[in-house]
Amino acid sequence: MSTHSQYDLLRERRFAPFFWTQFAGAGNDNLYKNALIIFVAFHAAANSTLDANTLVNLAAGLFILPFVLLSATAGQLADKYEKSRLIRATKLLEIAIMVIGVVGFWQSNLLLLFVALTLLGVQSTLFGPVKYAILPQQLSPEELVGGNGLVEMGTFVAILLGTIAGGLLVAVPGIGPLLAGAAAFAVAVVGWLVSRGIPETPAVAPDLKLNWNPFTETWKNLRFAYGNRVVWLSMLGISWFWFYGAAFLTQFPNFAREILGGDEHVVTLLLALFSVGIGAGSLLCERLSGRKVEIGLVPFGSIGLTLFAIDLWFATRSLHATGLSGIGVFLSEPAHWRVIVDLMLIGLFGGFYIVPLYALIQQRSDPAYRSRIIAANNILNALFMVASAGLAIVLLRAGLSIPFLFLVVGILNAVIALFIYKLVPEFLMRFLAWLLIHTVYRVHEEGLDNVPEKGGCIVVCNHVSYVDAIVIAASVRRPIRFIMDHRIFRVPLLNWLFRTMQAIPVASAREDANLKEEAFSTAAKALRAGEAVGIFPEGALTADGELQTFRPGIERMVQETPVPVVPMALRGLWGSFFSRSCEGRAMRRLRGVFSRIALIVAPPVPPSDATPEALQARVLALRGDDR
Repeated sequence: MSTHSQYDLLRERRFAPFFWTQFAGAGNDNLYKNALIIFVAFHAAANSTLDANTLVNLAAGLFILPFVLLSATAGQLADKYEKSRLIRATKLLEIAIMVIGVVGFWQSNLLLLFVALTLLGVQSTLFGPVKYAILPQQLSPEELVGGNGLVEMGTFVAILLGTIAGGLLVAVPGIGPLLAGAAAFAVAVVGWLVSRGIPETPAVAPDLKLNWNPFTETWKNLRFAYGNRVVWLSMLGISWFWFYGAAFLTQFPNFAREILGGDEHVVTLLLALFSVGIGAGSLLCERLSGRKVEIGLVPFGSIGLTLFAIDLWFATRSLHATGLSGIGVFLSEPAHWRVIVDLMLIGLFGGFYIVPLYALIQQRSDPAYRSRIIAANNILNALFMVASAGLAIVLLRAGLSIPFLFLVVGILNAVIALFIYKLVPEFLMRFLAWLLIHTVYRVHEEGLDNVPEKGGCIVVCNHVSYVDAIVIAASVRRPIRFIMDHRIFRVPLLNWLFRTMQAIPVASAREDANLKEEAFSTAAKALRAGEAVGIFPEGALTADGELQTFRPGIERMVQETPVPVVPMALRGLWGSFFSRSCEGRAMRRLRGVFSRIALIVAPPVPPSDATPEALQARVLALRGDDR
């Protein structure tokens, strides 16, 4: 495995100028939005017939509306035109929009301020598909998770800095709003200057004929995305996260004022805590996923999003503001520290949830349609965020408290998560596999790059325990369909995992000749379809920890479908709870928990050289003396 760090990308021209461009854009969006929201919540509501809650949620809805109407067009533009030039054009548009914002703050004109906010949503809509579609063109597959982690981290650090700047500047007595507008204009200019360093990124569909009808193109993009089940459900998962996040972020000003008794600076602190959490979770994704797209982190993230939203309700249900105070007084109250921890952990688990989903969409989308798939994702994101604002307005106008709104969203998160994982069990399966190798075992991985990224191949390995297939599946980047003894396939609890992995049960000809022939036929079809198939050529779990003779089944597979064979070996599993080291029986005594184990992978063997004897010698050499 390469020791290349995700942070090395920040020194490379293929990533760094883009990173800082999107950093400036995200920061400026939030500098302006937070300044506007705080201005509305604390100062301008008195000049309107609408109350502060309605104005704040209206602002959120107006910013999102262009994503619904224009994302389809933005996706076409990102596929048709060279991306660096398109990015620079959107940054020039941002500068023009900020001029309107400056005038709006100067004149305390809510109409101009809301117009600028809506146009800023248009600019972000145009930038969105380019932002995520450019990464797979500039980064290698093993850099994709790290690159996305950096982008998400950068986005939320920029949100943090923009939020802090907007909150501090707009609170300056007398000239605060004008200062906030001027700062937003300056950041827009800096973003355009940095964008000039982005390298040329060729158009993926230069001959695409643009459809300017946003409704028909939106419907077309959504239908196209729906055709890829995993990508579509990943988009729904991402959109739900933005529903969840918008429900929290939009309420922070009034949550701080009405529940916590905090002033503008406390609002900024809450947003900062949330952003720091998401940034930390995004950066940790690469380490926790082993530099591959690990969708097992998604259920892990969703669990935290529900648990800590519910705990936030418990932490705040008895709190009521008696006046407005600053950060010092806020931090001096012990009850507020639980709120701080909950918000940071919600952000942390949000990072675990969102980064793998974005990387999965980029990885599994057709490159020629990637920008339009991301545009479809942005449309769904926008619809969910508009729905979030609508739900918040309805519930709050019905008399429910903001903490109760957080509770409702946390419970809904659990319901949505269970629905998605039921439709795509692969998410939950990967989570359980990831949990196994990060809790029960500590796995050292070596040579995983030897497994071909695409095309049919056969994986052979020694057979030490009932969880060998799960350990291998959790470590290797691509899905593997294992041929396994039908008795192991039917082990209670593990059976669901094996079925989700599309494992292929097999029996000896003496036990069930039909099942044996069906297993080899299914494996041959999978190999011809370009899938990876795994087999344990010993035919059964080892009873003494030693490597048994490889059976001729592997030879038959290679003869029927000549594909490369990848030898690998597991070390250290013998003697663990799932092995037969306890008087020939497994799972009799709890032992080997937190053991250090290893998966060692050798380069592929050509089909002509893949004899049982040669493969057995190779696997034995990989395993060595460590059983």
